[in-house]
Order: sequence, then structure tokens, then C-alpha cells
Amino acid sequence: MKRRELLFLMSAINALMALGIDLMLPAFDRIRDAYDLGDGSPRTGQVITIYFLGMATAQVAWGPLTDRFGRKPILYVSIGIYLVAAAGSALAPSFLTLLASRFVWGIGASGARTVTSAIIRDRFEGVDMAKAMSQIMAVFMLVPILAPALGTGIIAVLPWRGVFWFCVAWAAVIGVWSLRMRETLPAAEQRPLSLVSSAVGYWEVMRTRVTAGYNIATVFLQGVFTTYLASSELLISEVFDRRAQFPFIFGCIAVLFAIGALVNGRIVGFFGVHGLINKMYLVTMSLTATSVVVSVLADGRPNFWIYIPLLGLTLGSFMFLMPNLSTAALDPMGHLAGTASAFGGAIRIGGGAILGTIVSSQVSDSTTPFAIGVLVLCAASWITVLVTRHRSPQLRVNPPVRVPA
Repeated sequence: MKRRELLFLMSAINALMALGIDLMLPAFDRIRDAYDLGDGSPRTGQVITIYFLGMATAQVAWGPLTDRFGRKPILYVSIGIYLVAAAGSALAPSFLTLLASRFVWGIGASGARTVTSAIIRDRFEGVDMAKAMSQIMAVFMLVPILAPALGTGIIAVLPWRGVFWFCVAWAAVIGVWSLRMRETLPAAEQRPLSLVSSAVGYWEVMRTRVTAGYNIATVFLQGVFTTYLASSELLISEVFDRRAQFPFIFGCIAVLFAIGALVNGRIVGFFGVHGLINKMYLVTMSLTATSVVVSVLADGRPNFWIYIPLLGLTLGSFMFLMPNLSTAALDPMGHLAGTASAFGGAIRIGGGAILGTIVSSQVSDSTTPFAIGVLVLCAASWITVLVTRHRSPQLRVNPPVRVPA
């Protein structure tokens, strides 16, 4: 499989995770009605956060398994779990059953996500890996652009549970397509599987300061993403009273994600991974601070045409941070790619789900709690990077290097 097809396949596999999130959002009103949650209930956000918790919990196990048995066997197992759990969600008779199925669904999605990160680390290094990560994210961002509109279309012609069955079909397609991919972990490099070897591997990852520190920094950024995903439908429908326009608005913001990822892939070779991280935190903090000011001055109901573009630019700026932070964290861990990927994914998604749940639970009829929460989480991420850099004398900002596109 050549580079372009491989990157598209990795994007499509990651889309399994995104479809399990974004395709659900237009169905929130139907979920409230089906399970008698009440109009405008924020409990539908649990459908998202429990999915993230399932992803975080399982990655601790998926990492050592991918380093022991290879990438492809674990990919097939995780897709199988994904299929079963998505079907279980479609058939769930109660809201608690739905949440339980969503948790298992997240477990399956996390295996696929762990495998894709490990494969990218197997095939690429350094700036080339950052460029590959950015290309995957750019294609991956087509999902939140299209998924809400697709979900709305599915609900218009089928029962709302059809959004779950669509995920079942997508997973089956990915399973067949991945048969073309070769195994990227040679048998000679497979690690023994035991509690001791797994613990040793995770300990090495945790005591590698750059890997641990930069992964912790991504936890706070993931908290912002989770807060946004759990609160976006409520903010757009209730605060700005634009329920019918939700898929379009959500998609427009996602376009900025894709643009950010594409531009990052082009300029990271010039600025260097660490150099670009430094610059983009200044941009992100400026945008989040402005959003808080705008929200507070408007008593929690700012002008739509001011606040939403600010929010889109803020989230789009993350596409210059997340791929590069992940690249810098994985770069020293080539011999433990699966374990390091699992460690980063587990703490990022688990911590982000917890932080997102805390912040989104405060969001009802005002943008102010949301804006302040985003500012605090972004500041915590930046402080973590600064502390990591200060305490890591071996870490140097990459000098500008021109790399062919």
C-alpha cells in the first residue's frame, strides 16, 4: 500500500472514532424524547463523554497488545467490538443500556485509534511524521464537516437509530479495505506480553519527560474538544436559537479544523515542531481571552457573528498544536510505539472526558461558563508545555528547516 492510500486508510479508520461522535449530535432531540430525558436536557452529553471514557479505559490494554501481536490482528478485533457495540446502541431499550453500549463502543474505537498511531510511527519519523499526522487529520476533519448533515439526512428518511446502523456499515467497509494493508511491525520486534513487560514499557514512557509532559498538555486541549462536542448542540440551539442551522454551523467550524491541519502540514517543516508549538500557543491564548471578554460583556449571550467565528478560529488553532504535540511525544518512542500511543491516547481522552464533563455540565443558557472553561484549559496546557521544556535541558526548539512538500 503506497503512502497516499495508507494515509487515506488511516484517516478512514480514525473516522470510525469520529463518526461515533459527530453522527449522533443531530439525534440528541430524538434521544431526549425516546428516553424521556426532558426538553433541553444536558444528559444527552453523556452519550459523548461515556464514549470517550470507554476509549480511554481500553487504550491501556490495546497498546501492549499491538506491540505483542502486531497491528493488523488488533485492528480486526477492535473493529469487531465496534460493530457489536454500535448494533447494541441501535437496539438499546433504555438510556442506561445506551450508555453501556456506548462505553463498549468507545473500547472498540480506541483499539482502532491506537493501531493507526502505531502504524504512523512505524512508517514515519520526525517532521515527516508530523506532516503525515497533519494529512490524516485534514482528511479526518471531513467527518465533523459532513457527519451532522449526514446524520440529519439519515434521521429525515429513517428512524433516528439509523445513525447507529450507518456506523455498523462503515466499520464493515473499513474491515474489508484494511485487508490490503501489510503488517508494519516485524515479528522480530514484537514485545513479550506480560504484566511485568507492560509495566516496564509504560514506566519508560512515563519517565520520558517530553513524552509524558506533552501528552499531559494534550489532555487539557482534549478537554476543550470534549466540552465543545458535548455543548455545541445546546449552545447553538438554545443560546443562539439556531437549531435548524446546527449541522451547517458545526460543519463550518470543522472546515477551520481541516484548514488548520492542512496548513500545519505545509509549514511545520519550516518552523520545526517545537517552534510552531511555541508560536501557536500565543495565538490560541489571545483568541480564548478575547472570547471570554466578548461573552462577559454580553452577559453570556454575545453576538453570533462575533462569538462563533472566534470559537471556530480557536478550535482551528488546535490543529497546529495537537498533531505537533503528539509527534513530539511519540518521537523518542519508536521502540514502544504501541505502548506510547496507548499511554497518550488513554490520558488524553480519559482526562479530556472528565474535564469536558465538568465544564459542559455548567453550560445551559450562557456562553460564559463555556468561554471561561476553554480559557482555563488552554492556559493549563500552555503552562504544562513551558514547565516540560524548562525541565528538559535536552529539548531544543527545532531550527527552521525547509522540507519539500
